[in-house]
Amino acid sequence: MGKLSGKIAVVTGGTTGIGLATARLFAAEGAKVVVTGRNAQTLAAAREELVGVADVVQSDAGDPTEVRKLFEEIGRQYARIDVLFLNAGIARFAPFADSQEALFDETIRVNLKGPFVALQAALPFLNKGASVIVNTTVGTERALAGASVYSASKAALATLARGAAVELAGRGIRVNAVRPGPITTPIFGKTGLSPEAIEAFAKWRAPRSSWRATIPLSSPGTSCPWMAACSPPDSTRLLPAARATSPRRAGRLRRRRAHFAGASWRRDR
Repeated sequence: MGKLSGKIAVVTGGTTGIGLATARLFAAEGAKVVVTGRNAQTLAAAREELVGVADVVQSDAGDPTEVRKLFEEIGRQYARIDVLFLNAGIARFAPFADSQEALFDETIRVNLKGPFVALQAALPFLNKGASVIVNTTVGTERALAGASVYSASKAALATLARGAAVELAGRGIRVNAVRPGPITTPIFGKTGLSPEAIEAFAKWRAPRSSWRATIPLSSPGTSCPWMAACSPPDSTRLLPAARATSPRRAGRLRRRRAHFAGASWRRDR
């Protein structure tokens, strides 16, 4: 029996790349998997590839109405969620001076508001001991040219995840924020970067000081063993690549917050 045998796992943005690889991994570990996506072509391809592996559902992660409807339907059908991987997001790069408000608004809508609404909508169905995994980026630790809006949206999402970890600890719900480095997935083709810039970005490495919190470059097929460790029962351990995770650590965060109200601090150890 797999580590996720009998569990219900939901993967948003799961029709390509990291999400698709994670869905395969969760299913291989025995979970009943629900995958979401919004692109008709990738939805069709995922339905064909994941026959007998996962249910593939159309849902726009940036549309609050669709997101709430999605989790209401999941609740009716499965009654609970044991693993929630909030992976859906967009990456549209542009120089800061050329970044339009429309780009900013769309990025924040999908990358920040989308997971916020999804986690709220999922809360009634998250079991005690459930694991929530939020996909951010190593770009929150080091500036990347052309990625200021994208990185800002993911940095805000990481902060949201840390706050949720503290608040949901009392309900026995773990929240992990993972920060992968460059991984070759179809999202590269949607960034707006030139082929040369994509190649340079794919070779980018985090500075030594961030290695402890960075998933190294890998392909979609090998990018997700760490996802299993963020899921029950292994997510009771704090991973070097994770943020504010276990209820025990979240309890320490609450106590620290009482002593350092208003202070900005971090801990990678």
